[in-house]
Amino acid sequence: MLVDATDRRSYERDLVAALERAEESTRALKISEARLRDLNETLEARVAERTAALNQAHEQLRHAQKLEAMGTLTGGVAHDFNNLLTPIIGGLDMLERRGIGDDRAKRTIAGALASAERAKTLVQRLLAFARRQPLKPVAVDVAALVQGMADLIETTAGPQIEVRLDVDETTPRALADANQLEMALLNLAVNARDAMPGGGTLTLGVTFEANARGEAGAPRVRLSVADTGTGMDEETLARAIEPFFSTKGVGKGTGLGLSMVHGLAAQLGGHMSIESQPGSGTCIDLWLPLAPQEPCTAPVSNTHAPERREIGMVLLVDDEDLIRTTTADMLTEMGYRVIEANCGAAALRLVDEGLTPDLLMTDHLMPGMTGTELARALRARQPMPVLIISGYADSDSIDPDLARLTKPFRQGDLTQALARIGIGPENGPAAL
Repeated sequence: MLVDATDRRSYERDLVAALERAEESTRALKISEARLRDLNETLEARVAERTAALNQAHEQLRHAQKLEAMGTLTGGVAHDFNNLLTPIIGGLDMLERRGIGDDRAKRTIAGALASAERAKTLVQRLLAFARRQPLKPVAVDVAALVQGMADLIETTAGPQIEVRLDVDETTPRALADANQLEMALLNLAVNARDAMPGGGTLTLGVTFEANARGEAGAPRVRLSVADTGTGMDEETLARAIEPFFSTKGVGKGTGLGLSMVHGLAAQLGGHMSIESQPGSGTCIDLWLPLAPQEPCTAPVSNTHAPERREIGMVLLVDDEDLIRTTTADMLTEMGYRVIEANCGAAALRLVDEGLTPDLLMTDHLMPGMTGTELARALRARQPMPVLIISGYADSDSIDPDLARLTKPFRQGDLTQALARIGIGPENGPAAL
């Protein structure tokens, strides 16, 4: 069979073209396969990344829910402890004021009162973790506060630890409670000292951060406490702010220091962050909100002291018999006539039957009617000053215009609370 040369060349060209197309298809297929592999690897990496992020978010949510539950439980327990401590501290205070007993008895009373005051401080730390402590946020110069505490912190840290200040004096004022912030700073300094048993460096820093971490870029005042101590591993770091968790030995710490600081920062509208590695020390940052342009350094309604009143009769309302009895003894010793009621309804009946008290002093959380509700009802019948006894946990529900006295309290605290609403020893109680 004879094949025309022209046809042969055409056939060869077609064959070469077909081979080239096949090679091009093979190359395209390999490129597609490579792209598909890359896409699968990218997708797998993204899935792993998203899964890890989701697991981390779930863990953070679980931890936050755990802390919230612990805070609720802690706040309730602390509130109950305050109710128990109020008659104890009040009774011991009365015995000490009256000088009852011989020297040995007086020492016993003084020791018991000191222990009760330490219990009060412990309860305050519990309330700080639960974010239920009463705060007085004002414009605070954090840089000046840290500088003013430097000597105290150096004394607390001891001679083996060098205390350094890294303070920017141009830092704007923060919205904070100065007393609670000082306590938090001292707690952090004590923790840092304990983390450096062989000595080291403790650095206190104050700066302005225009874009604070964890605050969606919000400007914050940053108060930092850094040490060169033993540091914390991941397991310890994860539990660091849990109440009663401590790496110190038995009797060497309550495990409430970081819990209190964390709760304080959150209650002020800021937050706390911790960076630590074993052997590399720890840095704890408090991120505090800025104070308003015009500092709210004192919520003063006028420039005059409250008008002094003569008070003869106090209507005292509390459903806790021991607290009511102890408080009544304080008021009686101060020269007031005290009428007691164990609930709001009983107090209203007394007034409706003709009682005309000069002052209402009432607990807030009571069965049937709160102290705020009772104050509104009595003031609708006749104007009178009101002093609310608060156990901290219920403070948010108290009308802001009502004066309050927090439990537990001594007679001196009661005297100061009455003075703040214009009642006190300057005029003395009215003649009975």
